[in-house]
Amino acid sequence: MTASPNLHRRALLGAGLAAAPLLTAGHANAASRSTAVPTLSAGKAAPVAVAAGDATLVPAAAFGITPSTDRDQTTALQAAIDQATAKGLGLSLPPGIYLFAGLQLRPGSRLIGAPGHTVLRYSGAGVGLIAAAAPGIRLEHLQIDGANLPLDRSRTQALIQISDCRDINLTGLHIKSSAANGLHLLRCAGRIADSRIEGAADAGLRSLDADMLDGGLIISGGVVTDCGDNGILVWRSQHGRDGTRISDVAIARIGNRSGGSGQYGNGINVFRSADVGVVNCRISDCAYSAIRGNASSNIQMLGNHVARAGEVALYAEFGFEGALIANNIIDGAATGIAVANFREGGRLAVVQGNLIRNLVRREHELVDKRGEGIVVEADAVVSSNVIEGAPTAGIAIGWGPHLRDVVATGNLIRASTIGIAVSGDTGAGKCLLANNMISGATGGAIRAMDHGKPVGTDLLSATAPKHITMSGNIVA
Repeated sequence: MTASPNLHRRALLGAGLAAAPLLTAGHANAASRSTAVPTLSAGKAAPVAVAAGDATLVPAAAFGITPSTDRDQTTALQAAIDQATAKGLGLSLPPGIYLFAGLQLRPGSRLIGAPGHTVLRYSGAGVGLIAAAAPGIRLEHLQIDGANLPLDRSRTQALIQISDCRDINLTGLHIKSSAANGLHLLRCAGRIADSRIEGAADAGLRSLDADMLDGGLIISGGVVTDCGDNGILVWRSQHGRDGTRISDVAIARIGNRSGGSGQYGNGINVFRSADVGVVNCRISDCAYSAIRGNASSNIQMLGNHVARAGEVALYAEFGFEGALIANNIIDGAATGIAVANFREGGRLAVVQGNLIRNLVRREHELVDKRGEGIVVEADAVVSSNVIEGAPTAGIAIGWGPHLRDVVATGNLIRASTIGIAVSGDTGAGKCLLANNMISGATGGAIRAMDHGKPVGTDLLSATAPKHITMSGNIVA
């Protein structure tokens, strides 16, 4: 393993942290748009107002707005949103296509469509749907289609950009074909539920500096698929508590359009963000990692199902303290789980109850060929995992002198080249290997390593280095 020497390659993550600019209503370009905008009378309700739970909706037809693919309706839509919101009403959009650009949501705006049938299609005037300092916004059951038309990156980072908004609720959205990110949240809190994001050129969803003061950010249900660089990004501009919770999301086919060696190509990437949980997600076919925590302490990866990851499936790396990685299924990766970079402060982990199989060595790579089931370096317990088919090693512990206080107990390792590989460096710290079963290890059950090369004979039949204690291990 060569994790620690690769800091310079992955430190490039920070280069993409420029905060998105805030937008104001004045950015919306209303030129050549529909201007016939009926208004709601001050003392009257909408002509056709309907009750929807605890809210009242006014139909777009009350403002003379009907679906059309022939004309941009931004001006009429903006006026309708403004007037309905000012009266505490939501705006209901019936099935059909509405062309728009530069729509701005106000505090408390609610925009509701017909599930699967209401389409807001971006017309290409530089900015999509935006909100700034607008708490309590609601978007429900809308398809927002970027049509792969260019966005003005000096004014927006995504087809939908929401800044400094608490209590947001985005439910049942379908965000597609953005020429940048699909959805960008800057200093926001609230909930994104049961939504689909597909075909974003950059990331599907990007959250920067989530607001912890109002319950944080919850992302639940839904699908993120076919994005150019990343699926979901949870980033902070400086190290800090974030607390975002991601659960029950399906993520698939995430590319590596911008290159690099890990900053792009991840299903979920958590950067500088502490206390983030990723639970019960299904993640497949990512160019790099399914879940990648970089400098993110107290990260939890629990009960996820990962298939065909291009590099490390579940990764906790660089300056973090605390990772709980448990009860995941990994079927296909270059490495199943890695908790690495003790040299850079990466330490303290529990890796427990995971099922890992069908690992590969990438022989075309000059470095990071990998092929390990689980990799740990410092202050870690590795227990009750089942690993099958690791072409390098089932469990790899330490890298040169970078090993301290690791326990590996009660693991089953099958059909791997080396069962357990432990750094034999004289500067390495203590390691306990107890009650593991190793079956069919063609390169030795337990081997001392000089970085990536085994030295000496199988430790089960030789004297182990003083820092390695072994007890009750079984070879089948």
